[in-house]
Amino acid sequence: GGDHTITYPILQAVAEKHGPVGLVHVDAHTDTGDRALGEKIYHGTPFRRCVEEELLDCGRVVQIGIRGSSYDPDPYEYCRDQGFRVVPAEECWMKSLVPLMGEVRKQMGDKPVYISFDIDGLDPAYAPGTGTPEIAGLTPAQALEIIRGCKGLNIVGCDLVEVAPMYDVSGNTALLGANLLFEMLCVLPGVK
Repeated sequence: GGDHTITYPILQAVAEKHGPVGLVHVDAHTDTGDRALGEKIYHGTPFRRCVEEELLDCGRVVQIGIRGSSYDPDPYEYCRDQGFRVVPAEECWMKSLVPLMGEVRKQMGDKPVYISFDIDGLDPAYAPGTGTPEIAGLTPAQALEIIRGCKGLNIVGCDLVEVAPMYDVSGNTALLGANLLFEMLCVLPGVK
């Protein structure tokens, strides 16, 4: 899809049908800023807008792979104050995320869940085709562990955002994005 702004109206529609939903959010950034360049709707603000409109069941929000520069001394404070679980990238380095996803499945329970995957959650060595790359990210194998770890959840929607093929002449980012979307389709309820 486009930039992460697209998740905001999608979650408005999803919440209209299902009420507030849980969220598995893979990203380098929390996307909970209040404003950017004077605007309240921007690819770095969608989840703050979702909190304000009560579109998220905040006790069932997990953000995985978060890292990078910040303007705040505690860049995750807002998220934690809302009840989000923030899993910084350094907690994921050099290990399987299967145990983490077991915890996430318990946290999500059987209530509706949305998956939002920003390609910059992955290290730019694997996915350089994005507008806001951050070093020291997740691997493609860890991305698969996260998505496959969502199997069995009551997934009501998903997206993959921030792929910018013009920034990757190899085409690897687009290939990776397409494969991750395929994996998301495979874990939807009822898919055998």
